[in-house]
Amino acid sequence: MTTNPLLDQVCASVDQLAPTLLEVQRDLHAHPELSRSEFRTTATVRERLEEAGIAVRPLPVTGLVADLGAEQPAYRLALRADLDALPVGERTGLEWSSTTEGIAHACGHDVHVAAVLGAGLALKAHEDGLRERGIAVRLLFQPAEEVIPGGAIDLIAADALDGVDAVFAVHCDPSIDVGTVGLREGAITAAADRVTVHLSGRGGHTSRPHLTEDLTFALAKVVTELPAVLSRRLDPRTAFALVWGEVHAGQAANVIPSSGTAAGTLRMLDATAWTTIGPLLAEALEHIVAPYAVTAVLEHVQGVPPVVNDPDAIEVLRQAADGAGMSALGTLQSLGGEDFAWYLRHVPGAMARLGTRSPGGRSYDLHQGDLVVDPGSVVQGARLLAAAAVAGVVKGDGPRA
Repeated sequence: MTTNPLLDQVCASVDQLAPTLLEVQRDLHAHPELSRSEFRTTATVRERLEEAGIAVRPLPVTGLVADLGAEQPAYRLALRADLDALPVGERTGLEWSSTTEGIAHACGHDVHVAAVLGAGLALKAHEDGLRERGIAVRLLFQPAEEVIPGGAIDLIAADALDGVDAVFAVHCDPSIDVGTVGLREGAITAAADRVTVHLSGRGGHTSRPHLTEDLTFALAKVVTELPAVLSRRLDPRTAFALVWGEVHAGQAANVIPSSGTAAGTLRMLDATAWTTIGPLLAEALEHIVAPYAVTAVLEHVQGVPPVVNDPDAIEVLRQAADGAGMSALGTLQSLGGEDFAWYLRHVPGAMARLGTRSPGGRSYDLHQGDLVVDPGSVVQGARLLAAAAVAGVVKGDGPRA
C-alpha cells in the first residue's frame, strides 16, 4: 500500500478489469486496421466507454476523445493511445492472430489501446475521488500514428489538448520484462522523415550504356552515396541514419530503364539539425547524379521531431510505477520516431517504455510479424497510466512552442 489511497484504489480497479482488458486487446489484435481506417477499433473503444458512462466525442473520421473527472478541474491530464496497425503479415500462430491478410498489430498498439481504456474505466470507477482532488482526465484514442503526417496533428487541430496540463503515453518495449517500465528525461525517440528520390532519363539497351542515361547505375550511386555524403556534412553528434526500404528500377536484365525510385527514412537524434536538413539533402543529391545526366526529383517529407520527456512528468511516472508495483529503470534514446512528440510541443508530458517480454522469454522486435507480448503487459500499462493520473502534478518548464 502507498500513502496515496486513491492510487491504491484505482490500481485495484484495474486488476479487477484484467479479464475485460485482455479480451479487448485480443479482439483488437485479431481485427487490425490500417492508419485512418480504424473504424471497427474506434467503435469497439467507444462502446466500452459509453457503457461505463464516459462522455465521448468522436473525431471526424476515426478516433475519439473522452472526458471524465472534475468538470472545472484544477489539473487536467491526457492519456493517449494509438489505434492503427501495420501492413505486415502476422506469423505468431496465436489463437487471436490477425484475421486480416497482410495487416497486424506488430507494434503493440492493441496493448496501448487496452491500457488507456483500462485506465479510463478504472478512473471512472473512482470519479468522486478525482472530483474531490480537482482532477480531470482526457482519453485520446488517436488514429494514424504509423504514417506521415501522424494522427497526433489531427487531434491537436481538433482541440484535444485544450485545457490539458500534461499528457502521458506508453509504448511497448519487447526488450524488457513485463512489470518493468523504461523512463528517460529529455529525448527518448528521434526525429523521423520520409525521403523519396525519383530518377528519370533516356533508357536503352544494356549493350549500349554510353548511349543512354544509365539510370540504374545512377540510382545505385544515390542509394550508397547520399548517406555517405551526409555522414561528412553533418555533425557526427546528430547521430543520423538514412536507410532505404524500397529501391525500384527496371523489369528486364537487358534493358536500362527510364525511371527508378528509392525510398527510405531519415532519422536523427538532434532536433536542431532536423529542422535544417532539407537544403543539404537537395544539394547532395544534385551533385551525386550530375555525372550521369539523369533528372532527379527529391521528396523530403518531415515527419516527427523527437519525443522530449519533461522531467516533472518523468517524476510523476516514477511515482506511478512505484505505486503500481512496477520496477522503473533508465532507458536510452532510440532512433525510432513517434508522433506523440507533437503533443509535447504544446504541453509537458512523457512517454514510458512498457515492458512486454515474458521473464526468461525471447526478446522480439517491433514491426515484425512474429511479435508476441506478455498478456500481463496490458494490465501493467493500465495500472501505470491510471496511477499517473493521481500520483502527482506536472508543473512543466514553461510555455511550449
